[in-house]
Amino acid sequence: MFEKILIANRGEIALRIQRACRELNIRTVAVHSEADADAKYVKLADESVCIGPAPSSLSYLNIPAIISAAEVTDAQAIHPGYGFLSENADFAERVEKSGFVFIGPRPETIRMMGDKVSAKNAMKRAGVPCVPGYDDALPESPAEIVKIVRGIGYPVIIKAAGGGGGRGMRVVHTEAALLNAVTMTKAEAQNAFGNPVVYAEKFLENPRHIEIQVLADEHGNAVHLGDRDCSMQRRHQKIIEEAPAFGIPPRLRNKIGERCAEACRKIGYRGAGTFEFLYENDEFYFIEMNTRVQVEHPVTEMITGIDIVQEQIRIAASEKLRFRQRDIQFRGHAIECRINAEHPFKLTPSPGRITAYHTPGGPGIRVDSHVYHNYFVPSHYDSMIGKLIAYGDTREQAFARMRSALSEMVVEGIDTNIPLHRQLLLDAAFIGGGTSIHYLEHKLASLASSE
Repeated sequence: MFEKILIANRGEIALRIQRACRELNIRTVAVHSEADADAKYVKLADESVCIGPAPSSLSYLNIPAIISAAEVTDAQAIHPGYGFLSENADFAERVEKSGFVFIGPRPETIRMMGDKVSAKNAMKRAGVPCVPGYDDALPESPAEIVKIVRGIGYPVIIKAAGGGGGRGMRVVHTEAALLNAVTMTKAEAQNAFGNPVVYAEKFLENPRHIEIQVLADEHGNAVHLGDRDCSMQRRHQKIIEEAPAFGIPPRLRNKIGERCAEACRKIGYRGAGTFEFLYENDEFYFIEMNTRVQVEHPVTEMITGIDIVQEQIRIAASEKLRFRQRDIQFRGHAIECRINAEHPFKLTPSPGRITAYHTPGGPGIRVDSHVYHNYFVPSHYDSMIGKLIAYGDTREQAFARMRSALSEMVVEGIDTNIPLHRQLLLDAAFIGGGTSIHYLEHKLASLASSE
């Protein structure tokens, strides 16, 4: 096992990794920007290194600075968390060539799964069901593009092969709008990801977003940890997640979970990962794989009792998985609300100083957050300031506990989306289960029109 790990991230995930390391008796190095010098996880780390000014491009995305910090502190491994460089194959490669262990998949695996076209083809070969569409990059010829999309059938969605985070995608309902959508998506993909390649898939009208959590070691062992429903989202950004997904038969869940585990074995996957699917009419359609720990991993931890971050570290240290599929038991239900520093309904960012802060407690309540009273939320990074998780023996109990927790939580001095969460936890359609990925967009639009 490692003696010292450098955490190449910030915010709640940096603190989460730090806590996992402490339980494993591993020393930690926190890297931070000038804006995060007073952060809780920086103060709690065994060592800390400032790696640059506030902008991410000069700090958390500064590969030479991160490698140098690992060198001067004699760290043995680097945990990338999520976001920033976590799915950057060049970073993973640089880490390993510099003599450190990258806590995540091999660089070639990240590269393969980071390109949506190659990822989809790899999943098809592994027997994972995919959204119907064109299996390769769209050609340059307008006539060929039109022919291909006619074969798929409208509506379609044009996606950037190197995309992520909800960027680089456009829905096309008519042939008249097709070529312009392709051109615009290519330009956006080039600007955002440095890769202009786009592809086309059938656009599912009313799907849910279901994902499967997996763990795989370098010895050929792989398991799945069940599913999560992440359909409550806006502009492809998740706001609420729950596990297990409501209304999916256990037989179907186990079948798709085992396919994902088998795909990990076939591609030689290593570490924690998430297969993301659109789910409609009792069918799963693969859309992408995230080769890192997910923001929403706590709901899976709550229903399985497995510490996913610690397992990432054990796998990176070349240990074998400590359990087989038959050892994994799913108990109860968990729900997570992302607490963001933003207007609750317009969802515009709200950086600033937190003048009052109180977190809830009680049975089944977990709070993952790096903020505190008088903490200043910087404007340079993602607006998420924490995650509120509720667990119960049943979905109804988990929801009841979440409603109670949200009523107790206090964050003053800035806007947060807590009022939105309070509304959603009383929403009849959400409580009923099975809302689609479009539900929140429609609800926010109706709220805006009623103001």
